[in-house]
Amino acid sequence: MTRMIGGWGTFRAVAQYVPRVGAERVERLRRWHEDVSAELHARLSVDCEYLGLQLHVPQGVFAPTPTSDLLGGVVADHAAPGMRVLDMGCGAGANAILAARNGAVVLGVDVNPAAVDASRANAARNGVADRTEFAVSDVFDAVEGDFDLVVIDPPFRWFTPRTMLDRACTDENYASLTMFLHEVPGRLRPGGAVLLFFGTSGDVAHLDHLIGVNGLLSATIAERTIEVRGEVTTYFVRRLTIG
Repeated sequence: MTRMIGGWGTFRAVAQYVPRVGAERVERLRRWHEDVSAELHARLSVDCEYLGLQLHVPQGVFAPTPTSDLLGGVVADHAAPGMRVLDMGCGAGANAILAARNGAVVLGVDVNPAAVDASRANAARNGVADRTEFAVSDVFDAVEGDFDLVVIDPPFRWFTPRTMLDRACTDENYASLTMFLHEVPGRLRPGGAVLLFFGTSGDVAHLDHLIGVNGLLSATIAERTIEVRGEVTTYFVRRLTIG
């Protein structure tokens, strides 16, 4: 079964998603999402220090979380001078700036125009405006060319977003993640890799299915298990390469 997914003027046929977790787990994750959404919408703008960066995150833009440094540390280790890097879903720009600080040339994209503006301002604030570019894009819609490294911290859950800010933490039926993993093999240069952040508060079995059907090899290169909202949750970074 397929349905049409619209985004920024495009329409795509995407297979209907069926959760690979039990019904009780689905309901717990739905309640988790509702709580997170309420907290996000109540948050005002913040200024924060993150892995040596000074970031301003305006209201309506997703901010780094207490586990974001797991991906940020891996990005800092992998990005190098001369690389062309794509930060897919750049948020406030943290990962793009970390890569640029290492000498990479970086394109950051996000579906949220407010996030793109925040990223551009944060890049200037941290002295890497000359090595970064930011654009509004729904997945690869506004992205040209190929990359040595692609970084993505996708929404973990699959419920229907009600606002643009909601789209930072939920991707209806994993439509955007599905399209990303379908297209990203053709966007990697020889020897290139994807750094993907995810957690067990999402449907990991479905993620693994998408990785496999698109011919990508997957290796977990960093992980952390903590208790969040009364649940033991594991966050991890997968390095994806072309099989």
